[in-house]
Amino acid sequence: MNELRQKFYTKLSELSIETIRDFKNTIDWNNRFIGIKGGRGVGKTTMILQHIKQQYNSYEKVLYVSLDDLYFTENKLYDLASEFYLQGGKLLALDEVHRYKNWAIELKNIYDDFSNIKLIFTGSSLLHFQKAKADLSRRAVIYQMPGLSFREYLNFEGVYEFESFSLNDILNHHVEIAMQVKAQIRPIEYFNNYLAHGYYPFYLENKLSFHRKLEEIILTILEVDIPQFINIPSANIYYLKKLLQILSKSVPFKPNMTSLSTRTGISLNTLKQYLYLMHDAEIVSLLRSPIKGINSLNKPEKIYIDNSNMMFALASQQPDKGNIGETFFINQLKQGHQIYSSKDVDFIVDEKFHFEIGGRNKTKKQIRNLENSWIIKDNIEIGYSNVAPLWLFGFLY
Repeated sequence: MNELRQKFYTKLSELSIETIRDFKNTIDWNNRFIGIKGGRGVGKTTMILQHIKQQYNSYEKVLYVSLDDLYFTENKLYDLASEFYLQGGKLLALDEVHRYKNWAIELKNIYDDFSNIKLIFTGSSLLHFQKAKADLSRRAVIYQMPGLSFREYLNFEGVYEFESFSLNDILNHHVEIAMQVKAQIRPIEYFNNYLAHGYYPFYLENKLSFHRKLEEIILTILEVDIPQFINIPSANIYYLKKLLQILSKSVPFKPNMTSLSTRTGISLNTLKQYLYLMHDAEIVSLLRSPIKGINSLNKPEKIYIDNSNMMFALASQQPDKGNIGETFFINQLKQGHQIYSSKDVDFIVDEKFHFEIGGRNKTKKQIRNLENSWIIKDNIEIGYSNVAPLWLFGFLY
């Protein structure tokens, strides 16, 4: 345990608390059993260590460990927790829990057997939590952590600290809000940079190598994470990579599942399974129709890459501009809203609001006969009436 503690202290000593994400304030840290899920690279580890550094004056009763540490090749997590408990431990923070076999069962046992210990754990995607639901139900409070919003990116860049706004605030007062922002900065000047590299906090480490690191994360999900849940031949992983490259540079992708199955050589049912696993792993976003029914659950109407940063990392050439805008819109809205595809416009949100995404010259023709409908333009600073700027939807969280 002493070696693990030294590693923990080293991480704390190198940690900055100068910039802290607002997401930290959405967590009730008083709960005894907290799980934080989110895509690889969104900043879960940093947030937990920042919480420890801010809330504890002494670290003798606190221990942070990553379960991919070599220590756990020969030692059980439960035994570590037992020793920690006997030494008067109060908070045990466990990172990368999915790297440890049977982690959910052992965590449940630790929670049940050592009532004085508070547990915080992280996993890199929904995949790892779906499988563990039965063991964690009624015990752990689970939070899902997204990457940086455009608003948070401006804060990380040291540009200006803006407040967030609800969707209703933006739709009803977008002109006034945009004017307030524009009084401080030229938003589009920063927005294009955010689309390319601002969703993942680790872009700050090195912007030049950012896309290469992000591509490595995607490959790890395809080659390591997904095969944990389904027996996937190595040849099929190659086709999944090709599919992601197609999605990254195409216009919004409306899948013909039979055609995709033929092109990739993957059976139709297996292909659907892969797509939903990639959705749960936050590599792609699958949009369904709001119409209820068995077919709507079985077949996505549109497929997008999860975020615009991934598009730039995957594409061999400049991604389609319209697809970038739609991908950004979905990515920011999905944190607190339900998004569906539509036969009339690009998206329906919360089964109420209709949105059409386009460039500066986009007209209102498609929304003329729709209530609660909006044109969202990707290259304007301030809108008017029911025309709003795309960048402003990066202020939702």
